[in-house]
Amino acid sequence: MDTRRLILFVIFSFSIMLLWDAWQQQHAPATPPAVSADTPAAIAATNAQTKPVETNGFKLTSAERIHVTTDLYTAEIDVIGGDLRKLSLRKHLADDNAGPYELMTDDAKDKLYVAQTGLKGEGLPTHHQRFNTAQTQFDMAEQQDQLEVVLTAANESGVAVKKVYTFHRGQYLIDVRYDITNNRQQAIQPSVYYQIIHDNQSNQGSKMMPTFTGGAYYTDLDKYNKLKFDDMAKQDVSINAKDGWIGLVQHYFVSAWIPQTTTGRKIYTTKLSEQNFSVGTVYPVGEIAAGASKSINATLFSGPQVQQDLIAAAPGLEHVVDYSYLTVIAKPLMWLLTHIHDVVQNWGLAIILLTVLIKAAFFKLSASGYRNMAHLREIAPRLQALKDKFGDDKQKLQQAMMDMYRTEKINPMGGCLPILVQIPVFISLYWVLLGSVELRHAPFFGWIQDLSATDPYFVLPILMGATMIIQSYLNPPPTDPIQAKVMKIMPVLFSVFFFFFPAGLVLYWLVNNILSIWQQWYINRTIAAASAKKGHGK
Repeated sequence: MDTRRLILFVIFSFSIMLLWDAWQQQHAPATPPAVSADTPAAIAATNAQTKPVETNGFKLTSAERIHVTTDLYTAEIDVIGGDLRKLSLRKHLADDNAGPYELMTDDAKDKLYVAQTGLKGEGLPTHHQRFNTAQTQFDMAEQQDQLEVVLTAANESGVAVKKVYTFHRGQYLIDVRYDITNNRQQAIQPSVYYQIIHDNQSNQGSKMMPTFTGGAYYTDLDKYNKLKFDDMAKQDVSINAKDGWIGLVQHYFVSAWIPQTTTGRKIYTTKLSEQNFSVGTVYPVGEIAAGASKSINATLFSGPQVQQDLIAAAPGLEHVVDYSYLTVIAKPLMWLLTHIHDVVQNWGLAIILLTVLIKAAFFKLSASGYRNMAHLREIAPRLQALKDKFGDDKQKLQQAMMDMYRTEKINPMGGCLPILVQIPVFISLYWVLLGSVELRHAPFFGWIQDLSATDPYFVLPILMGATMIIQSYLNPPPTDPIQAKVMKIMPVLFSVFFFFFPAGLVLYWLVNNILSIWQQWYINRTIAAASAKKGHGK
């Protein structure tokens, strides 16, 4: 079997599988929290009116905003519920490079992404409640390691509640704490919930390169699981767990609520409208006696999917970096790629060096396949002569070919195994380069300023096609004329297909092809010389 045809077939099949499998993404909705007209209002002694914010047909009540700036975030907290309504990542650019990347928002026409919390119990503040705060602007000073934003709920029910956000320098972690003081004459038993609202339309990737956006949760019992919006639309999720977190995953970024308690909890999803959903967790905080106080803590991780940050934040959170079914291979590749980058300080150069190392690791294995192809190339004229001799008598032709293979000690399938062994590595590296936020907006040189995006001038895909054409000439020519025509067309088709791949992935495959061409050319020349000495020639 022609090894080149095998590898093209496998890559093509894998690519089709990716497009089909990944394009079953999630989609869903959210309904507005109703805020009563007589809810007490006060922020810096003002009594401004609430207003609806509409996104994808979903109305979310809004009022005054508290603006927060840290070294990593710019954020807006609404006094209604103390919701985190906007969150931009200052160290990461927007897709169009126009300013910081806006992770959360409640005013985009095609996107809704909000983090909410609340307490359950008579007279306790939910995410519908208006909070008060002493100021509307909080800025982290250069000397500060932490920045606290304190909101106070109206104390009309006999229970005093403060909601405190704590931002940390250099960390994509936001602590959210409720301080509850029970001034009633009897004990209370509240529950607390944390949820994220998101639409099912945004951040779906392109048609050629779709990506997953949806819910996800992790427990020690169930491990890591994704929650597709399509599945949420069919039925709400309700899972009892002893531990774990729940969050919203998208390409490169994640937000996850991580309760800081060992209390059992329920993990849930809710369809709020046709295009908006909530994913969250709720659990009882225990009894608070009359006159007693209690604090409830949780952490919101909201930022890029950087492995060391995810591992430090919560058990299992690192699984949101999606390496598909080949994580066991992909993780070591990413580890090696990261360490190479630490030395060379350029992700493109790191990809090239990683490719060289991978090629070196498979050098001997590849050589056996190339030698087999070289032998087939040398006897190709003799095979053609057999075909001319036996004409349409396929049985005699096959027998004569097998006799020749046996005489020349050639295994026509000998080139398949070396290629098949390397396919999992290629697929794993595909997921590494596709899912690693480190490569997002990472420049290589010249016109390639984002290795996670397509080559803007298609130089790499064109070069990729050229290397495939060169390889086709180094391979034994197919004896079937139709196959020969297909093999000539395939490099062009695959060049077009690689137009839609990230530049980093095309760079890897281009370098791999160049190294393969060199290795195959060297082996072809060696085998040809040996064949000439034996007197076969061509």
